[in-house]
Amino acid sequence: MAAGDYYEILGLKKGATPAEIKKAYRKLAVKYHPDKNPGNKEAEERFKEINEAYAVLSDTKKKEQYDQFGSAGFHQRFSQEDIFRGFDVGDIFKDAGFGTDDIFSRIFGGGFQQRGGFGYGGGRRSKGEDYSMELAVSFREAFSGCEKRVAFARGGEREELSVKVPAGVDTGARLRVQGKGGPGRGGGQAGDLYLDIKVASDPQFHREGDDIVVERLLRFSEAALGTSMEVPTLEGTKRIKVPAGIQPGTKIRLKGQGFPRMGKDVRGDLFVRINIQVPEQLTGTQRELLEQLAGKGL
Repeated sequence: MAAGDYYEILGLKKGATPAEIKKAYRKLAVKYHPDKNPGNKEAEERFKEINEAYAVLSDTKKKEQYDQFGSAGFHQRFSQEDIFRGFDVGDIFKDAGFGTDDIFSRIFGGGFQQRGGFGYGGGRRSKGEDYSMELAVSFREAFSGCEKRVAFARGGEREELSVKVPAGVDTGARLRVQGKGGPGRGGGQAGDLYLDIKVASDPQFHREGDDIVVERLLRFSEAALGTSMEVPTLEGTKRIKVPAGIQPGTKIRLKGQGFPRMGKDVRGDLFVRINIQVPEQLTGTQRELLEQLAGKGL
């Protein structure tokens, strides 16, 4: 099915209006409709892509998820069944002079039924129930990716399987294990198992999207005069220079030291947030020196 960007498939730019999306879909769907291209497998595949793109971009909630998470993140959350659930373009095709009674079941498979999506709409076959469960991963496992052993009950029996968790995954991501849900009815396909990711917090690092933030304290003299320091990353330590006169709350950026972006060959950054350590107690000498500095306007 569609592997590219849904907007590009419809010849649109991100931010296109619902009217523009519908117009682009109608034009392309009519052009590549199987009834106009009998026996043309390339046109049929293009027709599938166009319909998948429109099924997402014409649905407000699905479009919001796609715009927020991008193609890779979206497909972690939505199966093909989810994408086409409730999809109905009958009026568009009727207006163009095409019938729709069996076109989708012919090209997508017998489980697809108009107005109901896959496995819905009152047909003989229907997809089994989807299962879902929470999958906890550590902060560092989410950073590097991992393989987790999952145990669950299916059909009254205990099952176990290994699941690959992609690097860069975040809380709220959903991994799909196809065919590990409830059994289908009437010969329909089995449901799927969805694993809802929950990433544990870390005592040293804080995540902000694909970026990582680590806090570091400086003495007043270090902040005023400048210094260098070792800072932790999830792959070791790095030495950074702190410029003289740095202000509390300033963040120093270490490019490319953040989380991998799921499905893309890019990474976020690591930011060292600087704060100034104010001593709660002073020695007599320290107080005397600070009073002299205060007298000099510092």
